[in-house]
Amino acid sequence: MPRTKVNQKSFEGQCFYIGIDDHLRNWLVSIFGELYEHKTMSRDRNPDQLADYMNASFPGGTYKAVYEAGFSGFGTCRRLNELGIECMVLNAADVPTSQKERLQKNDSVDARKLARMLRGGELEGIHVPDTILEADRTLCRVRDTLVKDMTRNKSRVKSILMQFGVEIPARFSAVQTRSWSKVYMEWVLGLEELHPSIRQTIAALVESGMALKKNILNITRQIRELAESDRYRDNCDRLITIPGVGLVTAMNLLTQLGDIERFKTLDELCHYIGIVPNTRSSGEKTATGKITRRGRKKIKILLIEASWVAVRKDPALMAKFNELSKRMNKNKAIIRIAKSLLNRIRHMLRHKTEYVTGVTG
Repeated sequence: MPRTKVNQKSFEGQCFYIGIDDHLRNWLVSIFGELYEHKTMSRDRNPDQLADYMNASFPGGTYKAVYEAGFSGFGTCRRLNELGIECMVLNAADVPTSQKERLQKNDSVDARKLARMLRGGELEGIHVPDTILEADRTLCRVRDTLVKDMTRNKSRVKSILMQFGVEIPARFSAVQTRSWSKVYMEWVLGLEELHPSIRQTIAALVESGMALKKNILNITRQIRELAESDRYRDNCDRLITIPGVGLVTAMNLLTQLGDIERFKTLDELCHYIGIVPNTRSSGEKTATGKITRRGRKKIKILLIEASWVAVRKDPALMAKFNELSKRMNKNKAIIRIAKSLLNRIRHMLRHKTEYVTGVTG
């Protein structure tokens, strides 16, 4: 019997679900129809080739795809959407996993599970930023990485000094040693009584630290220029009126949050950042624990740091903090203040207003 060609409307009205297990060299792709599993296969990491395959295999159909957030970012998602495949990106922690799947985990199982759950409507994707916002977010994050590397270098130098019994003179305060002042650096490099190998080790760490410091200054300068762009200028100027919020903190907030209107409620924003407690409820008993580990750790830290400054400079927040401190630990009280501050930030960005002291959020 002669083969008949599939016409362009053969699968019209049908939806096909694509689960993608993303790896550095390839994808494991699982394709489910509405009533059956088509196939699971290995393919090149190429959205265009996948779209061509779906159009050739199931012409006229509707296609939906999903993959877990990871090293590849959001480029694949954007491209698939451009090619007519509705794609979402998942937080890996949001994918339910059975004990059997944990014990017998492999790429095919993961891909099929994603396709099956996508077909069942059980998945909720995370927000996909536009390309410019993702790039600007990367600039802010690399500064944080460099600062961490710088801190490690400083700690290594201090550890070596302690290891060989060298005490740091009292004239070098904590502030000076954190910033590696010129006087402090001259003292560290001038410790002639140390063995030559130790001096060379310290010199190498100091040289590396100074290079990191230079890079941090360059990145900070670029972030400052970014803050002056039309995209961020007005909102950045508003946020730096908040006590404890400087330019770098403001830009971290703006690049991470994106469009504030996507958060319909304060509760949604708090869950996104991670300023919500872990809770366990059974029957009539409800236990509330520490704040969740989920969320945006860096933004969480910046908000809490800003809150410690705000309670000293804003009378309303100071009064609220003092009242909270009467019935709970101060570290718990500052979390409540951070939530109030986040509410103020949301209000400022939505209504285009500046910060006003003496008003509780």
